[in-house]
Amino acid sequence: MRILLVENELNVDQSLAKLLKEQNYSVDIVFDGQAAFEHLSIFEYDLLILDVILPLMDGFTLIEKLRQKGNTVPVLILTAKDSLADRVKGLDIGADDYLVRPFEFEELLARIRALLRRKKRDVLSDTVQLKDVTINIAKKQVKRAEQMIELTAKEYEVLEYLVRNRGQILTREQIREHVWGLDYEGESNIIDVIVKNIRQKFADATLIKTKRGLGYVIEEE
Repeated sequence: MRILLVENELNVDQSLAKLLKEQNYSVDIVFDGQAAFEHLSIFEYDLLILDVILPLMDGFTLIEKLRQKGNTVPVLILTAKDSLADRVKGLDIGADDYLVRPFEFEELLARIRALLRRKKRDVLSDTVQLKDVTINIAKKQVKRAEQMIELTAKEYEVLEYLVRNRGQILTREQIREHVWGLDYEGESNIIDVIVKNIRQKFADATLIKTKRGLGYVIEEE
C-alpha cells in the first residue's frame, strides 16, 4: 500500500515514515500542500495523511481541491488542531478520518487499516476469482485450487496492484512506484524478478501477462 505523507516538520515526517515503512507500507513525503497536490495529480496513492497547517496550501484547501477534481483518495488528517469546528470542517469537506496529536502509533495503524479496508470494499469484493486462483483481499490470502500460495509481502502487493487494475497494462515504473515509493534505489529489474517469482509459485506463466515494451497485465476474465 502506498501512502503520501504531508507534514511541514521534517523530523516528524521522517520518524513517522520510518515507523510506517517498518509495517511494510510504501511512503512518500512532501512538505507543503502545493507539492502534495502535484504529486496526487501525477501518482496514484492508497492513502493521504496530512496536517492542516502547511506552507503554500493548507490541508483543508488541499482536500477541497482534490475532491473538486474528482480525486477520491482516502484522507486521514493528522494534526494538533483539536477544536470541534476544525474536526467538523475537515470531515465535511471530504476527509475520511481526523486524528488529533498527540496520538498512539497503534491507534494510527488501526485507523489506516480501517481506511484501506474501506477503499478495498469500494474497489473490489473481498474475494477475487481468476481462473482457479482465489485472492482474499481482506485477509491477504491467495489460493490456487484450494492450495494456499505463500507470497512475500512485496509479491502480494504487486499481485494485488495488478488485480485491482486488471485489464489495464501497468508499466514497471508504475508498479515499482506504487509498491516501493519514489525513493526506491534497489535493483532496476526488481519487478521482473517479483513477477517471475509469482509465476513460479503459481506454476502458471499466463496469470500475469507480459506486454513487450509496455509492462504487465492481468487480463479480465
